[in-house]
Amino acid sequence: MGNSQRNSAGTFVIKRIYDDPSDDDGCRVLVDRLWPRGVSKERAQLELWLKDVAPSAPLRKEFGHMQERFADFRAAYEAELEGNPAVQTLYGLAAEHGKVTLLFGARDPETNHARVLQEFLERGSNSRK
Repeated sequence: MGNSQRNSAGTFVIKRIYDDPSDDDGCRVLVDRLWPRGVSKERAQLELWLKDVAPSAPLRKEFGHMQERFADFRAAYEAELEGNPAVQTLYGLAAEHGKVTLLFGARDPETNHARVLQEFLERGSNSRK
């Protein structure tokens, strides 16, 4: 797990919060609106819980982690991210730490909001160069 994207501001990696923390995770940021079940704050070893970068509650519920709704979810979530100040927080952390691990609780490592967020951050940082 942990597909990474490299840019001038740093690297963004995604990882399930249920996976063990690693010394090479860099800055660990939980990007879920809800705290994942069964994970203690000690075990999570977070630098930050950035709830505001997660999809809105209505969007999250509408998506429901259903594969057939992912394309529509991606478009709507990216629209939410466009003016979201929490995105700048992530760019700042990447510049400061070099590597940011975006932690998520979803079971599917490919069809989830953290993957969309990672790709959004990569595209945005490329346009900022």
